[in-house]
Amino acid sequence: MSQAHENRTTSTEAPERLTGSVVVVALVSAVSGLLYGYDTGIISGALLQIGEDFDIGSGWEQVIAASILVGAVIGALSCSWLAERRGRRGTLLLVGVVFVVGAVAASLAPTPFLLSISRLVLGFAVGGATQTAPVYVAELAPTAYRGRLVLFFQIAIGVGIVIATVVGASESVPWRLSIGVAAVPAALMFLLMLRLPESPRWLLRSGDADAARAALASVRPPERDLEREFGEIRENVEAEREAGTRGWSGLRAAWVRPALVVGCGLAVFTQLSGIEMIVYYSPTILTDNGFSDSTALRVSVALGLTYLIAQLIGLAVIDRVGRRRLTLITLPGAAAALFVLGAFFATGNDGKSMIPWIVGTLITFMAFTAGGIQLMGWLTGSEIYPLATRAAGAAAQSAALWGTNVLITLTLLSIMRTIGTGPTFWMYGLFNVAAFVFLYRTMPEMTGHSLEEIETRLEEGRFTPAGFAR
Repeated sequence: MSQAHENRTTSTEAPERLTGSVVVVALVSAVSGLLYGYDTGIISGALLQIGEDFDIGSGWEQVIAASILVGAVIGALSCSWLAERRGRRGTLLLVGVVFVVGAVAASLAPTPFLLSISRLVLGFAVGGATQTAPVYVAELAPTAYRGRLVLFFQIAIGVGIVIATVVGASESVPWRLSIGVAAVPAALMFLLMLRLPESPRWLLRSGDADAARAALASVRPPERDLEREFGEIRENVEAEREAGTRGWSGLRAAWVRPALVVGCGLAVFTQLSGIEMIVYYSPTILTDNGFSDSTALRVSVALGLTYLIAQLIGLAVIDRVGRRRLTLITLPGAAAALFVLGAFFATGNDGKSMIPWIVGTLITFMAFTAGGIQLMGWLTGSEIYPLATRAAGAAAQSAALWGTNVLITLTLLSIMRTIGTGPTFWMYGLFNVAAFVFLYRTMPEMTGHSLEEIETRLEEGRFTPAGFAR
C-alpha cells in the first residue's frame, strides 16, 4: 500500500468549521441529485397528458420515456472523458447549460419526435451530472464531511422523484410547464458552480500546483493548516501516475475484473429489480387496467414518498447492517411483492375492491427495493475499484445502469401488451431472485473496510464473500 494511502486513512480530523464554499458544494450536489430524480420521474404523470395531446400509442410513449435514458448513457461516458481532460468544474458548467436547454426545448416541442430529441439532450445532462457531480464533491469536501455530502446527492434524488409525482398528480399542471420548470434549478446549479473552484486534485494532475493550492485554500477555513492535506493529495496523484493499471485499459486487467463484474452486475440488477417499471409507468399500468387517472397519480405520489422514506431508513442503517446483508435481506421481499402483484392481475383480482391490496403491495415492493439494492448502484462505484481505475469503473457502471434502464423503458409496455401485466410482474420478480443468487455468490461485505483494504483484496485475488470474511 502506498504512503499516500496510509496518510489518507489517518487524516480524518474535521476542519473547525465549514466554509461557505463547502456549503455551496453541498447545494450543487443536492441540486444535481434533485434534477436527476425530477427529470426522470416527471414523465410518469406527464405521459398521460402527452399521449392525449399528440394522440400517440404505447410505442411513442416508450420512445419518449426512454430517450432521456439514452442521453444519460451518452452523458455518463462522454462526461467522464471531459471531466478528466477539461476539469470537473468546466464539465459541470456545461452540464448546467445543457440541463436548461434540454428542459426548455422539451417543454416547447411541437411533435413527439422533437420531444424525444429534446429529452435525449436533457438525458445527456442527467448522465453527466450523475457521473461528474459526486466525483467533484468528493474531491472538494473535507474528509469528515464527505459522506454527508454524498448523502445529500442520494436523498435529493428521492426528493426530486417525490416532487415529480406530486406535480404529475395535481393534473392541473400542463405537461409542458411541468417539464420546463426543471430549467429553474438547473440555472441555479450553473450559478452556484460559478462560485466554486476547480478540483485541486485535477489541477495538480494537470501540473498546476499553485492553482491547486489556491483552490484547496478557497474551500477550507483560513486557520486550517493546508500542508498536510495538500501533501496527501500530491502523493495520491503521484501514486496514480505510477500505477501500472490505469483508466479504461486498467479495467481489463484480470485482477480488476471481479470488481467490474460485481459493479456492473449490481448496476444492471438495480434496474431489473422493477424500480423503473414502477417509477416511469405505474400510472400508465394502472390506468390501462381500469384505474382512474386521479387514483393512478395519487398512487404514484405514495410510491414516491415511500421511495424517499425507505432511502432515508436504508442510509441510516446501512453502516450497521452492512451493504451485502441489507441487499440480501431486502431482495426476497421485493421479489415476493412482485409475485403477489402478478397474481392479482393474472387471476383477474384487479378490480376496484382490490385497489387497497394492489396499492399496499406496490408500496411494499417500493420499500424493499428502495431501501435495499437501490442504495448500492451509485455507492459501490466509488468503493470497489482500484484508485487508478475508479473514474473509469464508475463510468462503466453508470453506463451499464443507464443502458439497462433504456432497454427496460423501450420494451416494458410492449411486453405487457404481449404477455400481460401479471406475467410481466412475475418476470421482474424472477429478476430479483436472479439478483439475490448473483450477489450472494459474488458480492463481498465491504462495510467497515477501507478503500485500501478493498484494493488489497482485489490484488490478492480475495474479492469474494469468503475472502472478506477472513
